[in-house]
Amino acid sequence: MIDITLQNFEAEVLKTSMQTPVLLDVWAEWCGPCKQLGPVLEQLETEYEGRFVLAKLDADKVPEISGQLSQMLGTRSIPLCVMFVKGQPVDAFVGAQPAGTIRQFLDKHVPSEGELAAEAELDQASALLESGDTDAALAKLAEALAQDPGNDDARADYARLLIATGALEEAAATLEEPMRREPLPLRFDALHRWLQAIEFVHQDERGNWPVEQFDAAIAENRRDFELRFAKARALMAEGQWTASMDELLEIIMRDKKWNDEAARKTYVAILELLTPPPPKPSAGAGGKSSGGIELTGKAASAAQDPLLEMLSSYRRKLSMALN
Repeated sequence: MIDITLQNFEAEVLKTSMQTPVLLDVWAEWCGPCKQLGPVLEQLETEYEGRFVLAKLDADKVPEISGQLSQMLGTRSIPLCVMFVKGQPVDAFVGAQPAGTIRQFLDKHVPSEGELAAEAELDQASALLESGDTDAALAKLAEALAQDPGNDDARADYARLLIATGALEEAAATLEEPMRREPLPLRFDALHRWLQAIEFVHQDERGNWPVEQFDAAIAENRRDFELRFAKARALMAEGQWTASMDELLEIIMRDKKWNDEAARKTYVAILELLTPPPPKPSAGAGGKSSGGIELTGKAASAAQDPLLEMLSSYRRKLSMALN
């Protein structure tokens, strides 16, 4: 439990909530219901074992903040409990509520034990991958997904690494659930198209053609979109991303709608696969964050600038081809 003042509100509530939800209890010495609620909140903070932070603000000592919250939420009553997540007030309740009601309130905003365990496994997987221990990273990602099957970050990272290491059947199984969603999330569609490109190379004899053989055949019929698409898939499977997008662009410029827009969708998939993930917000971020094939917990650095410039260039090319 933390006592909040005007001086520490930003650090202890706003910045702390970037990492862990903060429940701010606005109370006063003269308030009977406040004294009833206080021990219940403290017991729940202990029960939840660090999954949220309890902060207390004396309305009489810090009227600037209590007044703003009351005005924002349209209430003059206390106790007033406000939940802060990612630096923002997201929910609130008024009055001395029973523990069961408060648990229901908390469970809407506080991560479960499984979710926290999965996040820890994800962080460890990232560190292991950066150190070069791919097998251990795969194991950690599998554990993270088992702890929290609804964690899309864990599922996407696991599928990505399975594809990169050639475990195609396991990757396909991992992608089954999100591929049934409507609308289909872009990152899972991108991973699925990458998987399909690698499967094409394994299953179709054209997957092993040299580029020169593709080019000679295409020269005979520049509108042979199926052959161009086969070439783009083969290049994609080999990690020749820009060459693949160049070939896909040739299809798009000639026939945007060909094969249910397969060329455009695959082009967009490559852009998605190559786009670095945004960094996780830190406690010192003050609520601000900036926005690939590689699984990394590092923020985009100067070394990534050429990649970002390339992605911007190819997005412009696609826009011009579609307009």
